[in-house]
Amino acid sequence: MTLSYPADGVVARPRTRYPGAAEGEPRRVGREIGQRLRLLSYNIQAGISTAHFHQYLTRSWKHVLPDSERFVNLDSISRLVSTFDIVGLQEVDPGSLRSGFVNQTEYLALKAGFPYWHHQTNRRIGKFARQSIGILSRFRPVQLTEHKLPGRIPGRGALRAEFAGGGARLVLLIIHLALGRRARLQQLKFIGELISGDPNVIVMGDLNCRSRSPEMDQLLEDTGLCEPVHNLLTFPSWRPSRNIDHILVSPSLKVERVSVLNYPFSDHLPVAMDVTLPGGLRLGA
Repeated sequence: MTLSYPADGVVARPRTRYPGAAEGEPRRVGREIGQRLRLLSYNIQAGISTAHFHQYLTRSWKHVLPDSERFVNLDSISRLVSTFDIVGLQEVDPGSLRSGFVNQTEYLALKAGFPYWHHQTNRRIGKFARQSIGILSRFRPVQLTEHKLPGRIPGRGALRAEFAGGGARLVLLIIHLALGRRARLQQLKFIGELISGDPNVIVMGDLNCRSRSPEMDQLLEDTGLCEPVHNLLTFPSWRPSRNIDHILVSPSLKVERVSVLNYPFSDHLPVAMDVTLPGGLRLGA
């Protein structure tokens, strides 16, 4: 499914500057001026905070029923994401009983002052719960495309956003992959085909696999993408021991900084990255 702006699920508001935001900040790379972007990828677990493994059981009811503390947690997440230019979200509820029928991507966009947002719903559990991936952006995408990922168990997706400026394009892919390796291999092969031939690409999300896994190695070999820093531990948030959340980029993008942020508002920690775009590519130009 391909969408062009304006479209349902897209909110346009005046741009707002926030302390620490680097929207459109130029940086000199060689003889050219490159635009710097602040990126964030975050699996927010539908706004549920988890601090111990036993809470997966004791707080399991929050995955199907509403909870007032969820909005306190979402407000904390909104303050975090407000300092970034483009945010990829995973495990976002687009409006069901457990979220109080509130679209969490929209909620975060409005709270954090993002002019553009979109969500892709991939799984529905009756009226009780729904699961989406989403994008928050300070730049207007020229095209959005929703893809269902292959796998024996349905419910995984990829959201492709394209941005243009200065006669060039940036492709951003937000993904949430399966738990099983066989399915992930199928999904990453599909993703490789989605970005084949695109020179400026960012892939971010919960990949459910480590940096040096066979499926990750295959994706990097097929696409030429790079992971600047390996083995950044993101899960579980209270005692990180696994690196399953990633931001991958094309070699054309210069990575300035990458880190895992200690904001345990979910069972995952967010991954942040600052990149400088090629000199001829300027979003919003």
